[in-house]
Amino acid sequence: MRRHLVGGAVAVLAASAGVGALAPSADAAPTVDIRVNAGTSLGTVPSSGAGLNTGFGDEHMGDAKVTSLMKTAGVRQLRYPGGSGADDYHWKTHTSGDGSGWIPSNTNFDHFMATAKKVGAQPILTANYGSGTPQEAADWVKYANVDKGYGVKYWEIGNEVYGNGHYGDGKGWETDNHADKSPKEYGKNLVAYSKAMKAVDPKVKIGAVLTTPGFWPDAEKAPGDSADWNNTVLSIAGRSIDFVIVHWYPGGTTTADLLNTPSRIAGVRSSLRSLIAKYTGSRAASVEIAVTETDAVGSPALTSQAAALFAPDTYMTWFEQGATHVDWWNLHNGTDQAPTTVHGQTDYQDGGILSAGTCAGGKCQPRRDTPFPTYWGIRSLTALAQPGDTMVKSSSRNSSVTVHAVRSSNGGLNVMLTNKSPQNAAQVSLSYAGFTPAAGAVTTVSYAKGDTALTTAKRGTAAAQTLPPYSITTLQLKPAPGTAGADKPTPAPTPTAATPVVSAPGTTGTRAQGEIGAPVGQPTPSSTSGDLASTGASNAVTYSALGGLLVIAAGGVLVLRGRRRRALHGR
Repeated sequence: MRRHLVGGAVAVLAASAGVGALAPSADAAPTVDIRVNAGTSLGTVPSSGAGLNTGFGDEHMGDAKVTSLMKTAGVRQLRYPGGSGADDYHWKTHTSGDGSGWIPSNTNFDHFMATAKKVGAQPILTANYGSGTPQEAADWVKYANVDKGYGVKYWEIGNEVYGNGHYGDGKGWETDNHADKSPKEYGKNLVAYSKAMKAVDPKVKIGAVLTTPGFWPDAEKAPGDSADWNNTVLSIAGRSIDFVIVHWYPGGTTTADLLNTPSRIAGVRSSLRSLIAKYTGSRAASVEIAVTETDAVGSPALTSQAAALFAPDTYMTWFEQGATHVDWWNLHNGTDQAPTTVHGQTDYQDGGILSAGTCAGGKCQPRRDTPFPTYWGIRSLTALAQPGDTMVKSSSRNSSVTVHAVRSSNGGLNVMLTNKSPQNAAQVSLSYAGFTPAAGAVTTVSYAKGDTALTTAKRGTAAAQTLPPYSITTLQLKPAPGTAGADKPTPAPTPTAATPVVSAPGTTGTRAQGEIGAPVGQPTPSSTSGDLASTGASNAVTYSALGGLLVIAAGGVLVLRGRRRRALHGR
């Protein structure tokens, strides 16, 4: 499982101005102008939907209550057998490393597949690169897809292989028993894994581990390297893979920083697409982007409301940018860090979406399997979209409120609004192109600070809403009588690529699996606000909106060098 950052520094941030950068007082806040262009398409919500990591050390992953909570939250992909633990795990013997450590017997591969079936989620498996072989991986494909008929489609080759010590001081966090730990060696072995696994089942899709553009060790070269990790790996294995893998841990010194990070995703996607086009030739359009780990680690908030707001915004932004998989870290995680207070709310410094029921610093988490706010943030996606629904263009003229919009299969339009101010309600004015909403009060599904469930109510209108502080509100709009089906979304051009983000030499920042002495780079945030592109839709309806711009100052970059620590629920 995850090796998290030092909690003490985060605790200091949470108790001080680090969680500042708040919005102005309520009486000074302007109305936020939201625009939705339902006549365009950003693609469809992928079948995997919201994904989640599960580890072979989590003996409760298959519990009836847990599987029910995952299913109800709309989880449609489960990643196994764990993060860094995957490069120590031997599926056939259900052992890790030298086999001397205890592993729950009810978390082996077959038990995991039974859990995935109960949840209704597709699996994505990480083959052991660090201490495994191409033959071991091919045997796993045979067992899964030939012998058992599970039909596992997506296979990652290793976890964060670039963390094997090749860069920095040579003391990485990822197991890699190969004598040569260079990207050249990984690329060569990646081809061997792909060949062996596809010889068993040609339908499997093979994923290559890449460094996240703009985050360490992107663009680094170690002695003897002719190019960085991504260019080296793809130059060798680009024609042998079907998807690329990045992990998205943007962090931030303040909660405001964290909540602004989705604006950087377009630049990361642009860099990845450039690499894919360069090395995969005519297959480039079919090569997918998978974000197989993400959460709010590296920021002050891990389980409290800011992390809950970050989750659906991150999922949807990645989907809108063409990612086919986004998997949250983690189902259960545990922590050895004492809880902190973030904006008046206890944050248990735990990467799981469900409580592990552990204690640290003399304080205990809620009862095991109690949903943290992050669970409800992810579950909020069920009110917005289902796989196959059409994502459409939307924009906010004020960075304090984010928006995502989806045309549902029944002809309606769902609009998710997130108020990022921890103190102030937000007044929003909405206008629409390509869709005429029915008059009257609308159905809303909301999650606000302190809630222990999603709340469905009739509130406001399609034209005007009041958003509680630190809240997620989804409007479920019906078309006006006589307009249903009049405007079908039409494909929009690929979103304009932001300038690729790169690491400046010598910069440092935060990262999810930080190692002492490891330099880390973070990209510069960019704004995605602005007017929607015109599509020429004929039956647009526009409601009045007040102008104005709210500027929230972000804090500086924290230099934080973490020590590794294992989650309490295994590898």
